[in-house]
Amino acid sequence: MSVAVELDQITKSFDTTFAVNNVSLTIEPGELFFLLGPSGCGKSTLLRVIAGFYRPDAGILRFDGAEMNSVPPHQRNTGMVFQNYALWPHMTVEQNVDYGLKLRKLEKQERQKKIDSVLDLVQMREYHDRPVNTLSGGQQQRIALARALVIEPSVLLLDEPLSNLDAALRQNLRNEIREIHSRTQITTIYVTHDQVEAISMATRMAIMKDGVFVQTGAPREVYQFPTDPFVASFVGETNFITGNIQEISNGSVMIDTPIGILRSECIYHDFTPGQEVSCSIRPETIQLNQNDNVNQFDATLSHITYLGRVEEYELMIADQHSIRTVQYNPQTNLKSEGDIVNLSIPPQAIVPLPIENAD
Repeated sequence: MSVAVELDQITKSFDTTFAVNNVSLTIEPGELFFLLGPSGCGKSTLLRVIAGFYRPDAGILRFDGAEMNSVPPHQRNTGMVFQNYALWPHMTVEQNVDYGLKLRKLEKQERQKKIDSVLDLVQMREYHDRPVNTLSGGQQQRIALARALVIEPSVLLLDEPLSNLDAALRQNLRNEIREIHSRTQITTIYVTHDQVEAISMATRMAIMKDGVFVQTGAPREVYQFPTDPFVASFVGETNFITGNIQEISNGSVMIDTPIGILRSECIYHDFTPGQEVSCSIRPETIQLNQNDNVNQFDATLSHITYLGRVEEYELMIADQHSIRTVQYNPQTNLKSEGDIVNLSIPPQAIVPLPIENAD
């Protein structure tokens, strides 16, 4: 049965460094929740607090309202999947999966039924008698997932489970983990620094930086409406153009920038005239040779990168500001480096963000 996980002002430090600094959050039953952030931001530490490997220095951790601070890891009914698999190399696949069930002193017949079921779930039943050290990395990670699932945990904890795998295998296992979660509806907390994993899989996500949550929300919300330049740059690729608020009226702002005046209609912060802002502009929103009547600029095409399904362009505006855009499903290339092109940016695609510590 899935449970709600509540973090109430959780703090964890090592010596004088705050790895997790007074964070609060409720993860609802059955969510696939992601903790996303750069290395050293505190996300793995927080996962270990939830697992019970670390005890918080302050704050309260609750599962469905029950305080868990003093409950040892083996009594929390959590399953954990590590980055390095952490399987027993001298055991077979089945013996590894059976390990947690034996600790729970279940009868052999019941254990076998659960093992068969979970190996079917991760599509590894035919490998049940193989030594795990003969399996590929992707197969071993499936067994690590099966071992965590077989105990029917209330909370499943995944600590960068796909980071050791190649790109194609990561994509396949992302889809499988999402499908398994859809079928089991176990409350799942997934730590990663890979924004593609988070955006493509999460029910909700929290962006972490320096031990705190910078923003929490659904992937679409975080991508389209970041709280600050850090979130905008960490969750997907973006361009930044710094400027000052010139005029505010009727849900739009005019921003004075080094490349000229930009008009934005994506306003969800309170701004004042003269305030310095950083405009986030996603590459896929920039249009070439569309002849729109606002936010139009001539630019020099300085670099072209053909990637098959997309073509990336690096453009130079006003001989000083570089900006990137992409074209999907590129056909015959009619552009050359050095060409002058017209680019336009829809007002709703320009996201002005407050600059931290800006005067």
